[in-house]
Amino acid sequence: MYAIIQTGGKQYKISPGDTIRVEKIEGQAGDLVEIKNVLLYAEGEKVLAGDPLLPNVRIVGEIMGQRRAKKVIVFKMKRRKGYAKRQGHRQFFTTMKIKEISLQ
Repeated sequence: MYAIIQTGGKQYKISPGDTIRVEKIEGQAGDLVEIKNVLLYAEGEKVLAGDPLLPNVRIVGEIMGQRRAKKVIVFKMKRRKGYAKRQGHRQFFTTMKIKEISLQ
């Protein structure tokens, strides 16, 4: 059994028990989160595809923690102009464990 979900502008293929890293979701470690944006659900030969979403599939995940990714350096430069700009960015992310995928 697996499903394809959309969260944070990205799509993920998940199964029960998987641990995924998604864009930040509000909540504390241990909180349960229900994901509504389900694009596809498959169990054996039974495959349901949304148009664009499936309203009757329930995905429950548990937040494992909130962290920040490694620093990405953004460097801009214009040659022969004396312009150089260096900037860093650390993106927030949520680690989440998929508890349940169910069809209602």
